[in-house]
Order: sequence, then structure tokens, then C-alpha cells
Amino acid sequence: MADRDALPLPLEVRARLAELELELSEGDITQKGYEKKRSKLLGAYLPHPPGLEASMAHERRPLMAPSASRYHRRRSSGTRDERYRSDVHTEAVQAALAKHKERKMAVPMPSKRRSLVVQTSMDAYTPPGLSPLSYLPPLTDTSSGSEEEGGQGEGTPTSSQGSISMEHWITRAIHQGSTTSSSSSSTQSGGSGAAGRLADVLAQTHVGKSENHSAPPDVTTYTSEHPVQVERPQVSTVPRTTPKYGNAELMETGDGVPVSSRVSAKIQQLVNTLKQPRRPPLREFFVDDFEELLEVQQPDPNQPRPEGSQMVAIRGEPLGVVTNWPPSLEAALQRWGTISPKAPCLTTMDTNGKPLYVLTYGKLWSRSIKVAYNILHKLGTKQEPMVRPGDRVALVFPNNDPAAFMVAFYGCLLAEVVPVPIEVPLTRKDAGSQQIGFLLGSCGVTVALTSDACHKGLPKGPTGEIPQFKGWPKLLWFVTESKHLSKPPRDWFPHIKDANNDTAYIEYKTCKDGSVLGVTVTRIALLTHCQALTQSCGYTEAEIIVNVLDFKKDVGLWHGILTSVMNMMHVISIPYSLMKVNPLSWIQKVCQYKAKVACVKSRDMHWALVAHRDQRDVNLSSLRMLVVADGSNPWSISSCDAFLNVFQSKGLRPEVICPCASSAEALTVAIRRPTDDSNQPPGRGVLSMQGLSYGVIRVDSEERLSVLTVQDVGTVMPGALMCVVKPEGVPQLCRTDEIGELCVCSIATGMSYYGLSGMTKNTFEVFPMTSSGAPISEYPFTRTGLLGFIGPGGLVFVSGKMDGLMVVSGRRHNADDIVATALAVEPMKFVYRGRIAVFSVTVLHDERIVVVAEQRPDSTEEDSFQWMSRVLQAIDSIHNVGVFCLALVPANTLPKTPLGGIHLSETKQLFLEGSLHPCNVLMCPHTCVTNLPKPRQKQPEIGPASVMVGNLVSGKRIAQASGRDLGQIEDNDQARKFLFLSEVLQWRAQTTPDHVLFTLLSSRGTVLSSLTCLQLHKRAEKIAAMLMERGHLQDGDHVALVYPPGIDLIAAFYGCLYAGCVPITVRPPHPQNIATTLPTVKMIVEVSRSACVMTSQVICKLLKSKEASAAVDVRSWPPVLDTDDLPKKKPPQLYKPSNPDTLAYLDFSVSTTGMLAGVKMSHTATSAFCRSIKLQCELYPSREVAICLDPYCGLGFVLWCLCSVYSGHQSILIPPSELEVNPALWLLAVSQFRVRDTFCSYSVMELCTKGLGLQTESLKSRGLDLSRVRTCVVVAEERPRIALTQSFSKLFKDLGLHPRAVSTSFGCRVNLAICLQGTSGPDPTTVFVDMRALRHDRVRLVERGSPHSLPLMESGKILPGVRIIIANPETKGPLGDSHLGEIWVHCGHNGSGYFTVYGDEALQSDHFNSHLSFGDTQTVWARTGYLGFLRRTELTDASGERHDALYVVGALDEAMELRGMRYHPIDIETSVIRTHKSIMECAVFPWTNLLVVVVELEGSEQEALDLVPLVTNAVLEEHYLIVGVVVVVDIGVIPINSRGEKQRMHLRDGFLADQLDPIYVAYNM
Repeated sequence: MADRDALPLPLEVRARLAELELELSEGDITQKGYEKKRSKLLGAYLPHPPGLEASMAHERRPLMAPSASRYHRRRSSGTRDERYRSDVHTEAVQAALAKHKERKMAVPMPSKRRSLVVQTSMDAYTPPGLSPLSYLPPLTDTSSGSEEEGGQGEGTPTSSQGSISMEHWITRAIHQGSTTSSSSSSTQSGGSGAAGRLADVLAQTHVGKSENHSAPPDVTTYTSEHPVQVERPQVSTVPRTTPKYGNAELMETGDGVPVSSRVSAKIQQLVNTLKQPRRPPLREFFVDDFEELLEVQQPDPNQPRPEGSQMVAIRGEPLGVVTNWPPSLEAALQRWGTISPKAPCLTTMDTNGKPLYVLTYGKLWSRSIKVAYNILHKLGTKQEPMVRPGDRVALVFPNNDPAAFMVAFYGCLLAEVVPVPIEVPLTRKDAGSQQIGFLLGSCGVTVALTSDACHKGLPKGPTGEIPQFKGWPKLLWFVTESKHLSKPPRDWFPHIKDANNDTAYIEYKTCKDGSVLGVTVTRIALLTHCQALTQSCGYTEAEIIVNVLDFKKDVGLWHGILTSVMNMMHVISIPYSLMKVNPLSWIQKVCQYKAKVACVKSRDMHWALVAHRDQRDVNLSSLRMLVVADGSNPWSISSCDAFLNVFQSKGLRPEVICPCASSAEALTVAIRRPTDDSNQPPGRGVLSMQGLSYGVIRVDSEERLSVLTVQDVGTVMPGALMCVVKPEGVPQLCRTDEIGELCVCSIATGMSYYGLSGMTKNTFEVFPMTSSGAPISEYPFTRTGLLGFIGPGGLVFVSGKMDGLMVVSGRRHNADDIVATALAVEPMKFVYRGRIAVFSVTVLHDERIVVVAEQRPDSTEEDSFQWMSRVLQAIDSIHNVGVFCLALVPANTLPKTPLGGIHLSETKQLFLEGSLHPCNVLMCPHTCVTNLPKPRQKQPEIGPASVMVGNLVSGKRIAQASGRDLGQIEDNDQARKFLFLSEVLQWRAQTTPDHVLFTLLSSRGTVLSSLTCLQLHKRAEKIAAMLMERGHLQDGDHVALVYPPGIDLIAAFYGCLYAGCVPITVRPPHPQNIATTLPTVKMIVEVSRSACVMTSQVICKLLKSKEASAAVDVRSWPPVLDTDDLPKKKPPQLYKPSNPDTLAYLDFSVSTTGMLAGVKMSHTATSAFCRSIKLQCELYPSREVAICLDPYCGLGFVLWCLCSVYSGHQSILIPPSELEVNPALWLLAVSQFRVRDTFCSYSVMELCTKGLGLQTESLKSRGLDLSRVRTCVVVAEERPRIALTQSFSKLFKDLGLHPRAVSTSFGCRVNLAICLQGTSGPDPTTVFVDMRALRHDRVRLVERGSPHSLPLMESGKILPGVRIIIANPETKGPLGDSHLGEIWVHCGHNGSGYFTVYGDEALQSDHFNSHLSFGDTQTVWARTGYLGFLRRTELTDASGERHDALYVVGALDEAMELRGMRYHPIDIETSVIRTHKSIMECAVFPWTNLLVVVVELEGSEQEALDLVPLVTNAVLEEHYLIVGVVVVVDIGVIPINSRGEKQRMHLRDGFLADQLDPIYVAYNM
């Protein structure tokens, strides 16, 4: 920035600019007004690029004086306010951002639902009909509208005091030409470059493959008019092939980029951004617990290292012994109170700045005695006083009443009790007040002294007493006003001793984590500190001192309450409330009283700067010392410089400004002395930020971008010894060019943390050591908590605080520095200055930086997003560190400290628990997290033969298991002699005609209808006759049965068998949701090549209705037969198949991956299946079984329609849809019919757990008894949901349900039931496996509760006649016991293949007819497509053999390959659901190489953004994966099939086609 001084601005212009800044930051002027006025002011001083605001330059009207009323508004007060001010820094930030512009980064902007956007201009929304590319977010590499109107970084008055850099205006003019003018609408605002690139990519890929596809539907216009509504019944009767979210194949183009969808365009943009090179890769690893290798940060070989010699401790000047210094502070008070009682001690101000009250030394002395007497003698009884000398009492006084505080404080000193000054609690739950309560409790405080006014203002309970505050001990409130106190008797006098080692007072200190500690200060330390301050500040009697600081603690207490009394000085106290109304008040008081000293913070200097225009006759020549209390914040230097710049003409001398450094533990650490010699310039250091982050001092020229300018805070205090030690580990002395923690050895420091001996030892009893390990002194040092170094001439420099230190991958960053950088990015437009918090959270073994700021209500979504992405770039350039999360919250919502700053630890707490409610969030885990484990490199597979040999050598058996052998079992099974189910039914109709087989229940639990053997036979005959007559069907024709769950379905099925047709059961369309459910019905009818459709009258009408014709082409239905009116006659003869291997029925279902497949079941397989279940569950005609399942496919269909006919037991049928009306229906039926065996689905179990959780008592009183249940089996095709089955067992234990009764089954497409718990045999076992080993396809058993453990429950017992082996899915070789592989099954009831129209033979033979590549290569196996393992247990089977347990881990189709590892969605989903109470359901799926997490939010939409960081953190911590996209949706959007399984691929298609109507979509960077 060579031309910094090209055009210096006159002082009054700077002042006006500063004023405008304040108006804008206070919200008194709009952005537009601000820019107009500003450009007028600068018009004359700026070179004009042609045509740019040239007109502005000519009309320079005089500015109106700012309205005085603005001072009466409540300021966006903040203790952080103006401390971060540096024009060099602002320019550095702007330069860094300019560099970034050249690098072109495209950050996808998050999408928000309209209801979530607050006050946004309407034109920020693209109308629905526009082409999807118009949805591209504004790319951050273009200049946004916000810059076009004003200059950059103009938020900082100082940047206008330096001149504004030329090159900025020139580049601005150039930019102007290239960008489109509209910045508020999100249509390609200057993003033409990247948008164009993306458009080309999309266009090419589409053209490349267009011949295979019909043109894709324009989903964007579709969604705006008819939003797809997905109702999600827990247990659905709707054919949940879910909303047809566009067909996946229509969506995709050549390289998997879907066309015509703004979501996919954004994701593509995100992928492209993430492809950009990141930080250099890091090498080494450390082992986290076990196998997972996390990258460990290696030191950069080029990093700067300290080269100086070892430092020497620096000694302050000796503490002079002045003969008339009092022996104690009370003695001083006694002296002045008796010698000069009329001398003023303290003047207080009202809110108009008028003197309210003058406390003289005489009054202070007499009132303090009165307070002391009353504390000791008037509380409690004579025998049992409440307070004795040495006890602690709380001082609760408001900031505008220093006089009452002073009296109470000295009263305590005289009574020898220990005052603990604290803030006034305003509500029962102030930020941090609970922690203060803990401090009071640990100090044993029982009495609180307070003033009358304050006592009246405290919150009161209904009876007028003061309630107990949260976390506080029970307190007696004692008012110290004189009129309320008794006069001490003539002969009573306080005992005034010399200062000793008793505790004088306790100052509270808030730590980084929000806990509050009490620092004890002894009487001798108190006195010595006052002496040291008197000597270094040159205080003399009767000097006048103006104090703006908080008088209850820190610098304000030490100068304004303690040292002032020692020297009989007069303190003018300015309350914070007056400063808010009139920021100039302290300067006015300095002039009015001709004060010699003022104690301020840099904030007060800044406010005075902005407001001093109103004041004409300012004269600061009386000041000899201006103590800057927060001089230790490196950013205070700019306030000091600017203040001097403006007020030097008003008599302020440069040498008057005296920054000091202090801490609660070490009291005053260093202070700059007021010298008379103005030739000696103060110390300055321009340090490299890069060096600082490695703890090394490297002086830098101011030209460099990332520098920190620090000023000295003077020299060591008189009588003290100071050194600098390494911040971590052993307190070893630093080298001279190394940053460390300042340590002080002096009498005048705190003594301990009250009641915490361990922490006290580490802080107050430190023995610094030389490199050889020798202590440098026999006396202990105190750690100050300040980071810095001692420069030439013994000057002390502070570069930051230990509390603000964040160590990110081995480098140190200071929170204050990051705040300064964030604020230098055009701060005033989008966020409030001083309302910004920076802290770190630990995620995955490293600290991650989080920035939270309050957003102005008038900034648009897009502006905020632009600002956020610029902040990220600025921090990245200047500090070389990534920000993990940047969140903007609505104005005034961050928790405040008593003086209006941000309460950091509470903010962090809210962030971590997900209750910060941000309105904008930008997460950058991809750029920050550099210590993820290396992606797993797949090793070349070991051949199957070697695996087998290896297992034999190591003595491991090959993993195989089988159920009981069907041939061996002798039972009197009459049905065995029949080959076909149709024959079994005829035989039962003859032998036991009146035996009831089926009973259907209504939602009220009454019997709706039932069927005996004969009734079913007769009904089936009639249906067969109808099929032959009306349908003219041949043997082997396919018939689709579209019935609701019930008895008609069963009769129609046997009717088809009697007629020789092949039935296919199809779930009927949902009348309320025809558009999404009917196409699935149509698809199954077409794919199964059904010759006719049989159904009931109601559904028949529905299929031909007007709504149906809107969804599908109704003319192309095959003939539809309605079975409600059947012919009276029976068929000439019943069909008997010639060969038992012919087709009995087709089992059609949609897999969770969205694939529709029909499996062929032969007559042999069907009979074998029924026999296997009969044996496993011991089913006989005398048994009753309750079934609450969907009867359309898999085991549900077999149990509902087939088993009763084969085994003769009675099936009580409960349609799951009825449970939505009456959730207790299933359990009441089980209890009422005294059922021993019952089957249900996970959705039914979940409905009972959620719906009946609170009703167990009332159910018990209705006589619900589950004690007879011996098996309750969940029918599933997935890993057992342990959490659900356990909570179900626990919940209904009180109703007699035995926990061992609940178990699961496992089936899949190739074999509808492989395991089923059954009646005999050992209980299902649970093992815990290491989740990290599973990702590498290994099984490692661990103890329950060990980290990363995952419980897996055995999926039931293997059915009779079933053989299982575990094979490697790639090599097809057999695996050993407890090895993870694909489950292969060989059994009589395997399906005989897929029924496909296209005849995809490869899949067919692979899934149904596989052979092992080694070992037993003859057996034909079916591949289930599920990963699992077998483990031989210690338990024995009924046969006396050891029991082999099968554990299912998850479907291969669903598993995600990410970073070379295999993840099962359910594991990630479980972690996500646990993160926040509002997440009801979650589904994850991969898209390109990104992980997309969809969460359903229960609660207000305001909570949506809280979930983004929580979800990202949880997945990182537990799975070492970075989430690419977080989508927050309404409840019921995640599609679920009838078995209660999530249909993740449908969800993915819906997301990419932009059909989910999400509340919020976050794209993580």
C-alpha cells in the first residue's frame, strides 16, 4: 500500500466520518443514507474513476449536526467494542481478500425455506419457472452490491483517517464493468464465469448421452405448483414406494450429474470447490486407541524457531519506603477521617452528569465504623453471631452507587470480615450468575450487603421475599444505608492492626470455561499494591482522579477505591449508564475538575473520539496520566493513537497515555510511567502473525499483510521480579525472542484461589526454571495469564491472554486477533461491532475455531453470506488457519456479561448444546480438518485358497452353520404327504371342516370376519370358477391380487391355486394419495405380466376413477375382476400341477435401494417353507398366533396367507393400518386371545413404544396381560434394531412381557426367512464389535461400553433345513469364524430366481446359483446381499450341539464406500439422532463422494440451523467422515416402506430433483 499518504484527510472530515460510523453502528442511519453522506464527505478527496459517482462530487451540502437523541438510545454496548481497530489491519484484510478474488472460489450458498428468512427483500427469490441454473448462488469471487455502493472496509473510522488506497478504487471501477447490477436477486450476480462453466459441463454431459434418455421433466416448475406431500404413517398401508421422486434414471446424465435441478448444481459446485488443492498433506500418524490412524500434525520444517539467548528475570525499581505511608489501609482511612474529615473522597454522578453526592473522608470513616459494628453485633444473636471476623460476606452493589460500595467495603475491612464483591443478579437466570452462586457457596457466604435501592430492585417472590437464585446459597440480605443501622456504643471501636497475612478481600474471576474462581488478596498484598501504584503513578495527596472503570474489581477497584484512600485523593466516579448516554462525560469531568489522572478503557477513548464534535471547549492539559486499563489487549493501540491524534490539539500530551497490564491473579503486572520527558517515544513492536502463531517474536515491516502492532505497557512494578515462561508444561524460562506467559514474584499479588489448593499451586506457587532445570529464585512466582515478552529497556509487551489462546494443529492463535480480522471485513454493514465471539471447540483431537456474530436485522441473506465467505478468506489469508464454523445470530440474542459484553462461555455452551438458534451458518470442515485418518488403501486380495489354509493353520474353523435337518425330524405331520398347498386345504376341508383358520380384527378389537377350512375351500372354488369363466385364463397365467389386508386376499390366493394361475399380491393404492401410490401398483402389474387383476368392488372403482386417470393410463389395465359377487357354481375340476417345481406364486417387493424385483417361489419351496416354520415355532391346530404384518411380500405374506393352511393353527389377523386409530389394538388382542406366539414389524413396535409409552398404567387397569407370550418376533430384512426391541421390552415388562420373548427374524429377497427365534433353543445373544474394525470389513469383539463399540443382536435361530456360509463377496472364497463377509444360504425354500421382463440372466445366476471359488465348489448357494458373520457360542442347541449365532451387519447395496472404508448408513444415523432432542429421524446417502445427511426436525424451524454444527461434529468424532451437505426437513419426509425400513435411494432422488421442500440446506465447505 505505497500510496497510504497520497491524500491525507483533514481532521474535521475524519471526525465526521467517525460520527457517521457510530450512527450506522447504532442503527440511527440506514446503510444507504450512510453511504450517501460518506461519499459526499470523501468526494473532494478521492480520485474519480470516469463515471463513478461523479455527480456526487459536485453537490457537497453541509452536513447536519447529528441528532442528540441518538445518545439516549441504548448503545450496542460491548466491552469488545472498539478495541480492535487498526487501519493497517483493515487494509491488510482488504488486500488479502483482493488476492482471494483472483483465486476464484465458488462457495454454494445454503438454501432456506421462505418462512425461515427474516426480512429479506422479495426479489432475492428466483421465481419458480426460471431455468435451474438461475439458482446458482452468487459466487464469492465477484464484487457484490454491498461494495458497489460504498468503499471497502469503511466500517472503521481509522481507515478513513489513513487515506483510502488508490488501487482499490481503480480495481472497483474495473469490476464495475464486469458485474451485473442486480446483487439482491440471486441470479448469477457476476457469477457468470463459474455459472457458465457449470452450464457448459451440464450441457455437454446432457448432449453426450441424450440419445438414451427421454428429456427429463422440468422438476423446478413442477414443484412450485404441486408440492409433493408425503404423509408418513408409522405403519403404512400405503404402497410406500414413496412419492415417486422422479425416476432416478431419468435424472442422471453421463457422469452422474442430474440435469434440471438446482440442488445438484450446487452440489456439483461444492464438489468442484473441494477439489481445489488444500493445505499440504501431513505425514505421520498417532494411534487412536487401536487401529484407526489419525494424522498427527508434523512440525513444519521451515517454521520459525526461537534463536535468542535465555532471558533473565527483570527486577522492578525498589519499592521506596516513605516515612508517612500508613501501616495499613484502615489506618490511612482513620488518619484522613480524623485529620481532614471535610476532604472530598468520592463524587458520584447521576445520569445527566450532575454531581449527585460527595462522600467526604469523615463520612466514609464514621459510616464504615457503623457498618462494621452492625455486621459483627446486629446479625444473629449475642451468643451466636452470624458473622465473625474472617468470615466471607457478599457485596452486591449496582454500578451507579460507588459510595455505598465504598462504605460497605471499608466497613468489612474494619470488622475484619472478607468482602466478596459480585455483580447484581438481575433475573433468576443471568448468564453466569449460577457460577457466581457456586463461588459464594464455596466461600461459605451467608450474608449479602446491599444498598436500599438495589434491595428494592431485586426480583421478589409472591410474598415479597427475595427468591434464591439458581445455584446460590441461602443468603440474608443486609442493607448498609446509615438510617437502617444502629449507632455503635461510645466505647466500641474497631481494632486497627498493621497489615498482616489475613485475607483482605476476594475478587471473582471468570475462567475460559465459564467457571468462577475467587482470588484471595491478603492485607499485606493490598497495602503493598497500593504503595507500588502510588510510587509508579506518582500519586500525591488531594489529587483528583476520574474513574470510568468498574469499581468492584480490577483496575477500577485498585485505583478508585483503595489507592485513592491511601493518598487522600478525590475520585470522580462516572457510571457506565452515564457513559452510554453521554460518551464524552469523562472528558467533560476532566476539564471541569481539572483532574490530573483518568482511568479508562480503550472503548471509552473510542466513544469520546466519535462524539467529541459536540464539545467546543475541551482542554485536557491538566491530565498528567491517562491510565488505559486494557492496554494489555494488543488492539488497544489503535484507540490510543487515534485519541492522541484528535486530542493533541486540545492539550493532551503524548506521554500522558499510560497503558497498563493487569490480571486478577497478579494484580497490576506493569504500567507505563507518566514521564516529563516527551522525547522518549513509547515502545512499539510490529510482529509477524506467522511468527506469533509459533510463539516466536519476529519483527516485521508494516508492509506485510499479517502483522500485529503492539505497544509496551511500561515496566515491571516497583518491588517485583518478572520473567517469561513457556505456557505449557514445566515453567521453563523462555528465550528472549519467544512469547510466553508473564510470571511475577512480588508481595503485591493474589494469594490463592479460594478453596482450590491444586489450582492454587499451579498458578500462585510457580518456580520458574532455567534450561538446566535450576529454579531461578527461592520465592514462588504467580502466573499472570498474560502472554507476551520483555523487550529492550525492560519494557513489557503483551500479545494476548492465555484465556483467548486457541491451539489449532500445533499453532497458537489469539481470539482477539481473529475478532479484529473479522471486523476488518466491511464490518458495519452486516454485524454489530463488539457483538462478536470467537472460541474453540474440540472436535477430533484438535481445537476448531468458531466465530459467532450478531447480524443486523436489515442485512439480506445474500449479503450476510457474502460477508461470511469473505471473513473465512480473510482469516485464512492472515492467520493461515481455517474457521470451522461461522454463525450469525439475530441481533441482541447472545448472552451478555453485566457490563454488556458477550458472555463467551455461555455462548459456547449454547453452541455446543444446539440452542444458539443462528440465522446463518457456514461450516468449513473440509478445509479445517486435516487430521483425518488416511483413506484406506485396498490391499490386493489374498486368494481364497490362502485364506482357507490360513484359517486351518491358525485353528479357526470355516464359518458355516445349519438349522436342524428336515429329513431327520420325525413328527406326525399329516400335511407332509401332500406336495401342494391346494391339496392340504382340500384335505383340511374334508377332515376338519369347521376348524377356524383365520380371524380378522377391526380397529376396535372385535372380530370382523373369520374363515373355517370349509368356508375357505368353498370360496376358493368359486373364485377359480370365476377366473376360468369370466377371465378365460389358462394354466400358468399371472393374476394380480389388489386387496386390503384381510380375508378376501387369502381366498383369492387359494382360488388362483385351484385354477392353476400364479398369484401376485399387490398393496392397493392409498385413496388419499393416488398420485404417488398408484404408479407402483401399475408398475408391478405390468412387470409381472399379469393377465388380469382381481380386487374388491371399492378398489375396482378407485382404479378406474378420475384421480387414477390423472396418475396413470387407466386404459392399459388388464381386465379387472371384482370378487365381491361370485358365481354360485364351482369349477368342473380343481387344477393339480404336474410338477412340484412349477411356479406357485411371485413375491414382488421394492428393496430399500428402490429396486423392484419379483422372486419366483415354486410349490416345493412353498411347502418346505411352511414346514420349516411349523417346526421352528411348534405350530399345531390347537395353537393361536397373532399376526400384525403387511401381507404383501416376504415372511409377512407367508405367515398371513399360507402357514395356517399348512399347520392348521388359527391366525388372528391385525392389519397394521388399524393401529393408527388404536395403537393398543395388537397388544390387547394378544392379551384377549391368550396368544403365545405373535409376529409384528418394526413399524408396529415403534408405534406401540411411542404411542403407548405413557399409558402402561391405564392398560394394566384394563386387564392387559402379556405374561403368556413366549415368542414375539419382529419380521425384518435388516440388522436387528437393538435399541427399539430393548425399549419395547422394558416398557411392557410391567404388563408381564418376558424380555427373552422378544426376538427378531431375518429374511431377504433370495430366501424369505433364514432365521427365526422359535420356541426352543437358547436366548438370542448380543455381542459388541468395534465399529472402526467393521469399516475395514473386520470383526473385533470388544467389551460392552468400550469406545466405538456397537451392539449386534443375533437375528434369531437358523430355520430347519437352512445351511449358511460366510463368503468373501469379491473372491467368493469361504471365510473363517467371526469374519465379516456376505451371508450365503442353501436351502429347500430358497426362491428359484427373479421374474424379470428383461431377463437379466447375469444377476439371476449370481444371486440364486452361486458356487464357492474354493473348498466345496459343488453346492449351489444363493447370495443374500447382506454382510454378517457367524460366531460359535458357548450355548448348546436342543440337539446338544454348540449353538452358532448369525449376526447381520447390513445390506451390501446400502453400504457406502467413503475414504476407502465401508460404512453402514444406520450407524451414522444413530450418531446423528443422538446429537439433539429435536432430531426425530435421519437418513444418510452418498452423492458423488460427499456424504449427505437428511434430518427430520421436530420443533420450531428456528432450531434448524442449530443442527448443522452438531451433526457435522458428531459424524466427524464418531465416524471420521466430513458431512458434505446437511438437509433439514419436516417430519415424515424420509420415505419408509411397509417393513419400516428407510428408502434412502428414493430420498436421494427426491433431494436431487429438489422435491423435498427442505427447511434448510447447508453445504459444508
